Amino acid sequence: MTFQLNPDQKKAVEQVKGRVLVLAGAGSGKTRVITERICHLIKYHSVNPDNILGLTFTNKASEEMKERVALSIGHAMAKKVMLTTFHSFCLYVLRQDINLLGFTKHFSIYDEKDVKRLIKQILKDFLLTESIPAVGPIYETISQSRNLAKSCEDNDILEVSRRLQTSLKAFNALDFDSLLTVTIELFKKHPTVLEKYQDRFRYIMIDEYQDTNPVQFELAEILTKKHQNLCVVGDDDQSIYGWRGAQVENILNFESDHVVKLQENYRSYQNILEAANSVIGNNKERHQKKLWSKKTNGTPIEVFHAPSDAEEAKSVIDRIIEFKKKGFEFKDIAILYRSNLLSRAFELELINASWKSKDNWIRGIPYSIFGGVEFAERSEIKDLFAYLRVIVNPKDEEALLRIINVPRRGISDQCIANLTDYNRRKNIPLWELLTKLSIHPLFFDAPLSSKALKGIKNFVGLIEESKKDFNTNKLHTALKDFIEKADLKAAVFEDVKSEKMRQFKIENLQECVHALEAYESETEDPTLSDFISSSTLARQNIYSKKKKAKENSVQLMTFHSSKGLEFPVCFLVGLEDHIVPHEKSVIDTSVEEERRLFYVAITRCQQYLFLSMARSRKKLGKLVKTSPSRFLFEIPKNLITVKSHKVLV
Repeated sequence: MTFQLNPDQKKAVEQVKGRVLVLAGAGSGKTRVITERICHLIKYHSVNPDNILGLTFTNKASEEMKERVALSIGHAMAKKVMLTTFHSFCLYVLRQDINLLGFTKHFSIYDEKDVKRLIKQILKDFLLTESIPAVGPIYETISQSRNLAKSCEDNDILEVSRRLQTSLKAFNALDFDSLLTVTIELFKKHPTVLEKYQDRFRYIMIDEYQDTNPVQFELAEILTKKHQNLCVVGDDDQSIYGWRGAQVENILNFESDHVVKLQENYRSYQNILEAANSVIGNNKERHQKKLWSKKTNGTPIEVFHAPSDAEEAKSVIDRIIEFKKKGFEFKDIAILYRSNLLSRAFELELINASWKSKDNWIRGIPYSIFGGVEFAERSEIKDLFAYLRVIVNPKDEEALLRIINVPRRGISDQCIANLTDYNRRKNIPLWELLTKLSIHPLFFDAPLSSKALKGIKNFVGLIEESKKDFNTNKLHTALKDFIEKADLKAAVFEDVKSEKMRQFKIENLQECVHALEAYESETEDPTLSDFISSSTLARQNIYSKKKKAKENSVQLMTFHSSKGLEFPVCFLVGLEDHIVPHEKSVIDTSVEEERRLFYVAITRCQQYLFLSMARSRKKLGKLVKTSPSRFLFEIPKNLITVKSHKVLV
């Protein structure tokens, strides 16, 4: 063989027959093993590329594998190998034979938003009322039950689920979940179709096997039942998606003819791996393995605790500035946290930080949120800033249309359509039209309900009164009063049903008041107009959520989102009990999954690892004392150094 593989990787590549379990630790080169194994089958065992199926969970992973295989055996040969996601494979199968189940081959695929809209209509018909419960939890329950191959326990939700399937079939449509379940249904009801794919795909490989749910497990088992050539690659220590149906038991109990362990790590220094090994070693339900690296003499892991969450954020950003001085790029640095709820303090600190580039002082460190939404992009903040823009400039129709019915004040979508149609036909600014309607409602040539007219009058009155307030009072005082007068808390309650998320969004609104107060104290002649245009909260040029991870910005993400990524410098923050491990997740899944999640976060780091916590954290507006995460005590003391949260410059 010409591949530069270590002995264990070579063993995994060359073991081509039977049921093979490859336990691939973090950073051990599993993608390379899968692609080299495919090439080895074709080159050295004369396997037809058409007979190989590789299943992954993301398009990114499948595309990367395709590129690597093409480099080895050429594009023409590589194209014949089916390397794809579970959902794409099922789509391929159903496009051929779904007519056997009463659908046409031109069926539509509904995304999550489409399905939620459909559920909403089903609920209205089912409950015979316009007042319906939140759709999100119902959707999640239905999706979870299908991924676990179980029936809904709640009879009402079970009925909604049945009606959903009936509606989807009537519309000749499938959603993402049913792509898999309907494929299994097709195979079970029509064995000849199953046999066709069993005979074609004689060698099947599955990446990230620890993330499979019961439906994906069943799909793999029935496809490989005839030839039994199944190679699964994964790491039970990185099974972190139990909350969405993944079952670690699939990899723990996999019936294998051969087991290969990939334990050499090519990413991290040995001391980081020893910390990770020590933590994960406390889990009882796992395959025994231990990561190791040839990279020794790493920098000790730094642990610090700050008096408060705000000071923790400042301590992290101060350290990031020091790394910048040493020549690191911002993109080399990641801030990882258990929950998106923790990001706000770090965002605000990054936005307001001052740092020196050559001879120039720069305000604000560029950052990207991976798998989340930046502070200025959150709906409640955009709504508030839209209101402020209208107060300053009533001709701003984009902002006006965003908040004319936020919170709901009886101005329906149809009413808004009539208003915008009229103002465009008559060439009258929308604000001018609304002002006229609030005084003389009868001049309008389309019927408006009394509720809509009342809503328009109240809206115009709110804006006019607020203009006076901002002109006569302290800006932050006027903003605080405005949030109450506009009843933006009601808008939050309409938007989300979770009490925790409601509180989070309300605190975000209060954060804007604090930001405006800070602006007033730092500015000689503060105005609302200047605050809107210059406030870093409203700026989106360098904090756009569309930024890609490869751009030069500090990366903020949850532990879950960080899986599969790596960074030279990592800050794991908010390491307090009830956050890590998360109190709700311990109940819903297990403390072992929470420990696996912490292990995943540690193993993202290549060289410099920082672990931090706050001794007190704001909850519901009050500072609450915290305790260190129990997982911190599972790291040997000789691997860490405890430092002050303050950075000595």
